[in-house]
Amino acid sequence: MAGLSQHQLSRLWSDFKNDGSREARNAIIQNYSYLVKITSGRVVTSMPAGLDREDLVSAGTIGLVKAVDQFDRGREVKFETYAIALIRGAILEMLRGEDWVPRSVREKLKALDRTLVALEAKLGRPATETEIADSMGLTEQDLRVIVQQAGRTGVLSLDDVMSGSEGEEHIHFIELIVDENSLPDQETEGREVRRVLSDSVDRLPDRERLVVALYYYEGLTFKEIGRVLGVSESRVYQLHTQAMTRIRANMREQGETYAAP
Repeated sequence: MAGLSQHQLSRLWSDFKNDGSREARNAIIQNYSYLVKITSGRVVTSMPAGLDREDLVSAGTIGLVKAVDQFDRGREVKFETYAIALIRGAILEMLRGEDWVPRSVREKLKALDRTLVALEAKLGRPATETEIADSMGLTEQDLRVIVQQAGRTGVLSLDDVMSGSEGEEHIHFIELIVDENSLPDQETEGREVRRVLSDSVDRLPDRERLVVALYYYEGLTFKEIGRVLGVSESRVYQLHTQAMTRIRANMREQGETYAAP
């Protein structure tokens, strides 16, 4: 739990945002440092070879600092929700750089992407698991294994489906919620990204759309979402990954610059 009272935190935020106090900034970062440890444990439950937990904590701390510096208190988003999203994004960015996801998983995800795009174009609606599995020549259980494996590696997130071209800084999903003008030189593009993303989320099957809302807007963990839905944590992983794959496919269809390669 955070160590400072709401009154103390409010004063620190005011000192930092209004007066630029470095001492206040450091105190805020220290107060919320516990979020880094919690989030790193949620993002990666078993460490890849060549990395240790401190690597994740270091990357997550960068995300926390960015969250403190960029947070707009005027928006109706809890700081914890905003910070966790940026911490998670920083950790996943570091893991992508390490390229620790097996090539076989990436290839299966590409095949799943292609299948979803083709089926939705043919059917005019989101494909069911049975239809996806049949199209890929898999059993439904085999498909669920692929989706679960992808979800547990953290390959897909809304930060991924909105990443820009190579060399550009990632657009974090939560930043679009908190500050509609977070990219002042690209306001028109930012509005278009939000439109395409909103349309993509609206097109999701009901359960997948609920998972997206609970995970990204409410900040719940997959385990907590499982309790809400009355399903296992692994099933929530599957629903999340299916949602991300559908969103990415739709965003590619509407504008390739909004989807990760």
